[in-house]
Amino acid sequence: MTRYLLRRTAASLLLLWLVVTLTFILLHAAPGSPVTQLIGGAANGARSVEQRQRLEHLYGLDRPLPEQYLRWLGNAVRGEWGTSFGSGRPVAEVVGEALPATLLLALAATAVEYAVALPLGIWSARRRGSLPDHAVRAGSLVLFSLPTFWFALMAILVFAYLWPVLPASHMTSPHAGSLPPAARLLDLGRHLLLPALVLGLTTAGGTLRFVRNSLLDVLGQDYIRTARAKGVSEARVVWVHALRNAVAPLLQLLGISLPALLSGALVTEVVFSWPGLGQITLQAIFSRDFPVILATTTLAAALVIAGNLAADLGQTLADPRLRRA
Repeated sequence: MTRYLLRRTAASLLLLWLVVTLTFILLHAAPGSPVTQLIGGAANGARSVEQRQRLEHLYGLDRPLPEQYLRWLGNAVRGEWGTSFGSGRPVAEVVGEALPATLLLALAATAVEYAVALPLGIWSARRRGSLPDHAVRAGSLVLFSLPTFWFALMAILVFAYLWPVLPASHMTSPHAGSLPPAARLLDLGRHLLLPALVLGLTTAGGTLRFVRNSLLDVLGQDYIRTARAKGVSEARVVWVHALRNAVAPLLQLLGISLPALLSGALVTEVVFSWPGLGQITLQAIFSRDFPVILATTTLAAALVIAGNLAADLGQTLADPRLRRA
C-alpha cells in the first residue's frame, strides 16, 4: 500500500508539473504582451517605449523565457505566486479572496448533485426496464446534455425575471453588511440557491447514470441472488447488501467530481457574477494577467489531480479485493 501511494503521488506531481509548464509556455507563446494592456495598445512614442521597458523590467518580462520559467517555478514551490499585473496586489491574496466563494458554490452544487442522483439512480436501478426507469434515464440524458450557460440564463429568466423569487446575480445584496447575522446568512442562501441548482443539476445527469449502472452491476452478482432466495427483503438487499458494495466506485466519483466542480464552475460564476476563481480567471485572461492565470490553473490542476488520487485511495480502502491486488 505504501509503495502504491508513493508511486501514485510521484505520478501526480509529474502530471501537475507538466500542466503548469505547458500553461506557462502557451501563455508566453500567445501574441501580444500584458504590458500592452497596462499602458494601452495605442500608446506610442519615446515615452511610451520607455514606460514599456520599465514595466517589462519590473515584472521580469525582459528576461529570457527559460529564466522567467525557472524564477516563477522556484517562487511557486515556495508559495510565492508574484504580483497581479492588473491590480498590483499579491496573487495569493487575490486567489485567497476568491477561493471561499468557489468552494461554497462547489460544495452546495455537490450536495444538489448527489441529493438528486443517489435516490433517483437507486430508484431507477430497482425498476430496470420499466417505464419509470426509461423516464429517469431520458431525464438524466437531458440534464447531462444541457449547456450550462443556457440553463443558467433560462433559470435567471424564470426565477429572477418572470417569477422574481431569487436574485439574478452576485453573492450578497448591496445592503447585506448592515443586516444582522441571521439575515445575512439568509441573504447568502438566496443568492447561492440558483447557481448551486444550475451547477448541481447539470452534473447530476451523469452521476445518476453512474449510480444506476454501478448498482445494477452489484445487483447482478450471485450473492444478491442468494440473499433474495433466502427471503431477505428487497429493501435490505438494496440498501444493505448491494449499496454497501457499490460504494467504492461512488467514492471514486465523489473524489473526482468535487475538484472538477471547483475548477469547472467558470461558466456558472460568470453568468451569475459570482465572485469566485472562475470570475477572476476570466478577468485575468482578458487582461493577460499571467501570474493570476498561472496560479488559478495550478490550483485547479492540483485539486483535480488530488481528487483523482484521493478517489483511487478511497476505492482501494473500501474494496478489499483492490487492497490485495
